[in-house]
Amino acid sequence: MDAEVIVCGLGPAGRALVHRCVRHGVDVVAIDSAPQRRWAATYAAWRDELPDWLPENVIGARIESPAVWGTRPQRLDREYVVFDNTRLRETLDIDGARVRTGRVLELTATNVELADGTRLSASRVIDARGVARSPVLAEQTAYGLVVDAREYPAQPLFMDWRQDNGADPDAPPSFLYAVPLDADTVLLEETCLVGRPALAPWALRDRLQHRLRVRGIGPADDARVERVRFPVQSQHVGRDRFGAAGGFTHPATGYSVAAALAAADAVATGASACPASARAVHLLRSAGLRALLALAPTELPVFFDAFFALPTDLQRAYLSGRTDPRATAHAMRALFTTLPPALRRRVALATLGLPILSRPRPGSAMME
Repeated sequence: MDAEVIVCGLGPAGRALVHRCVRHGVDVVAIDSAPQRRWAATYAAWRDELPDWLPENVIGARIESPAVWGTRPQRLDREYVVFDNTRLRETLDIDGARVRTGRVLELTATNVELADGTRLSASRVIDARGVARSPVLAEQTAYGLVVDAREYPAQPLFMDWRQDNGADPDAPPSFLYAVPLDADTVLLEETCLVGRPALAPWALRDRLQHRLRVRGIGPADDARVERVRFPVQSQHVGRDRFGAAGGFTHPATGYSVAAALAAADAVATGASACPASARAVHLLRSAGLRALLALAPTELPVFFDAFFALPTDLQRAYLSGRTDPRATAHAMRALFTTLPPALRRRVALATLGLPILSRPRPGSAMME
């Protein structure tokens, strides 16, 4: 046997798991096709999701009360943080692990075969390689620009569904995400929350440019671009799948990093990455995803008006409670009762997986 644990994939989730394995004295091998690759995406979380062992210096920016705008503005009573990727990666040091560069060809619960023919075995093999794109999986897409903070002096926005991005009112919707990355820069990102298929990057680019022009914001010509595209659902969850590969991605936000950080200690010391309680929550969130996919463009802002009007503890239960199905169901039930009747009917049918005959057909011109 080559190790106690083999972790396949060294993105934030896999690296966090390897890091905690090392800290707990677990003999671990990490496999990745490019283990030195830097993380280009922006990662963020709710501050109360982060584990106690994570130092404060991994946080690049803090937002005490982020704003959301559906059909009206609201403030969230929950601190939101954006990670400094360099510090996060350095904090999740994996000195003490044996790192192998290679592409995983096949894996089982105890064995891994690499493309070069190498075979490795362990008591546990954990897949943390993320989720490959597929036409059957709903995706999130985004197009963003990193601008000087002086170019965007307005309040940070977790979600802004206002229709000043030039899109047709009946077209698939997108929102503006505007958050500081540090003291000097702000990310302005047009985001398609979820779609099957999701909005194409070029459509989001055009919408962002239109929205910024309307608001009098003129980013520099050489502003750094951030492109985002990833599945928000996983076809497989199980004991030995971790991070996005194990269904950690929340379909209503696309977030998975904080959930992986919070679960890394338990999984490193032998717990299942997906206990029965997490599988139950995964099923509930999958039902919620069906509802989001079924909503008409004009209904999404109304839906999020209702969600963010819920008490903070219910918001937290749905957005962060990965292993508490009772609290998740309670939050979903509370949201359902506050929705307008027509929207409530659409959500109920979609959640149950029943056909919605009146659902508008999305315009295909901006889809891929």
